[in-house]
Amino acid sequence: MPSLDDRTRARLRAVVVVLLVSGIGLGVGAGLALGLSLLFVGLGAEPSPFVLLVISLVSIQGVAFGGVAVGYVLVRGWGLDDLGVRLPSIRDLVFVVGGYVTALVAAIAGALFVSVAGAPAGENQVAEFASADPSVLLWLIPGSFLLIGPGEELLFRGIVQGRLRETFDPIPGVALASAFFAAVHFVALTGGTGGRLVTVTVLFFPALVFGTVYELTDNLVVPALVHGAYNATLFSLAYLAIQLSESGGLEGPGAATETAAALLAGVAALPV
Repeated sequence: MPSLDDRTRARLRAVVVVLLVSGIGLGVGAGLALGLSLLFVGLGAEPSPFVLLVISLVSIQGVAFGGVAVGYVLVRGWGLDDLGVRLPSIRDLVFVVGGYVTALVAAIAGALFVSVAGAPAGENQVAEFASADPSVLLWLIPGSFLLIGPGEELLFRGIVQGRLRETFDPIPGVALASAFFAAVHFVALTGGTGGRLVTVTVLFFPALVFGTVYELTDNLVVPALVHGAYNATLFSLAYLAIQLSESGGLEGPGAATETAAALLAGVAALPV
């Protein structure tokens, strides 16, 4: 058995590693997204919300998160088996359904709290894009399964949680990885510190679900599917709220905006 000092050093090393890996992923993604956006402007084109969204998702969840995760895997000499990437079994699919329902209940409860209590919530770029062009929410539904779910789970569950679990026990390891995933969203939000912290707190609970199903199944595809379905559902509900407002189905534009913003506060995605 390692001594307490050895164990502590190993845990601190793991925390530093995941901070570096996720920081590099976010930094590379944000830099690439900004560079491509400026390129459009330099060419005299004014990118639409849809184009900006595509740039952000491909740059961050696709190129940056995927590239950093693959780089880490190569450095460690890992393979797909080490990440648990395989076709889901019947048991895995049961966890997909259960995880999806649990995460969605947590998100809706958080949205209700934000809306009813009037708690300020930080906004992410998705809410800004949706206010300019609600149709981007429809494109984010397939994007949730193709980029957001796989990209973020690969980095934050496969690499971050996987690295933390090398030195932490299951419960603290999953909780720490989930708290870290939620906290990272702080930099991708706008608004005051209090509002950002409200959103980060809301995001912790679905993140905990993603981490738990990964721990229980040891299959990265499971949290990727849960994450994708979860985000896609919130995007759909937010779009529906906006459409109901336009058709007079809600009290008014203000009610729809608040409902959509509250739902999007629970979106576990990192476009910046």
